[in-house]
Amino acid sequence: MKGRKISSVSLSAIEKARLRIAPFIRQTPIIPSPSLSEQTGGDIHLKLEQLQITGSFKLRGATNAVLSLTKDQKANGVVGVSTGNHGRGLAYAAQNAGVKCIICMSELVPRNKVEGIRSHGAEVRIIGRSQDDAQVEVDRLVTEEGMTMLPPFDHEDIITGQGTLGLELQEQLPDVGTVLVPLSGGGLVSGVAHAMKAKIPAIRIIGVSMDQGAAMHESQRAGKPILVEEYPTLADSLGGGIGLNNLYTFQMVRELVDDIVLVTETEIAEAIRHAYWQEKLVIEGSGSVGMAALLAGKIEAPGTCVSLISGCNIDMKLHKRLSDGENGDVGREQLEVEA
Repeated sequence: MKGRKISSVSLSAIEKARLRIAPFIRQTPIIPSPSLSEQTGGDIHLKLEQLQITGSFKLRGATNAVLSLTKDQKANGVVGVSTGNHGRGLAYAAQNAGVKCIICMSELVPRNKVEGIRSHGAEVRIIGRSQDDAQVEVDRLVTEEGMTMLPPFDHEDIITGQGTLGLELQEQLPDVGTVLVPLSGGGLVSGVAHAMKAKIPAIRIIGVSMDQGAAMHESQRAGKPILVEEYPTLADSLGGGIGLNNLYTFQMVRELVDDIVLVTETEIAEAIRHAYWQEKLVIEGSGSVGMAALLAGKIEAPGTCVSLISGCNIDMKLHKRLSDGENGDVGREQLEVEA
């Protein structure tokens, strides 16, 4: 496909990224899930990336990207658009490196994620009702102030940084056959799939997203990147478009991801409850989607399977309501009020 640059993301680049970021991130554990194994008939494991320093996998890609900047780029600062977790990872990585950081976000991002970003010293600018609206301000800062944009997913250093998770996972569970990866813009699933398929060519990589506003899923169906309307969702970190000028992740998902599965708000809420009551884990909606797909019977013959738990940055008042039995529609109502 013209304009795509998939070949520039390589296994060797992911391995180098792993060495580069190792002093600044945690190697997160992988644990078996007897409850999910019993319910699905598979051998289910959970990769606990919500235990990463900033509460999500995004720190890997952000750290790799910031450490890869030139001296002049560091001097001018970095800017990004985010639904929360990328912004927090980028803010943390930039603060560690002494680099100015501005994060542009839409009004749909929950307040707890905005405050999480500010806690790491970044400036937050709230622009419009979508990530595309926020991107306009990012583009202005790049053009007028010479800042370097580090996007949430469609960037070589971001993808290779996220790919370190795949290397780690494969070493922790060498006989894994299926990996369930939360899917938004595709940076995580592209990096993980590239790393793991280089080691285990027959491995099955399944992207999982919410059933409304899943931009990568709709773009894959259309055969090209398209604009998709955003909706409030419990999986708020999976919101946003993939970019009409997508360079990497659209094609990488097309070539490396075996299937995309969608889950409902009610199924996401049930997975958050299951994680809390059965696994003793607090996770956000986006981190629960793989578990949601398993619980809903949407993963056929899971075998030795890992569900990647991508983050834990959920508003705890909302988490309590969901854990106490309220459903996805009620959670969505709260998100709409907050927005």
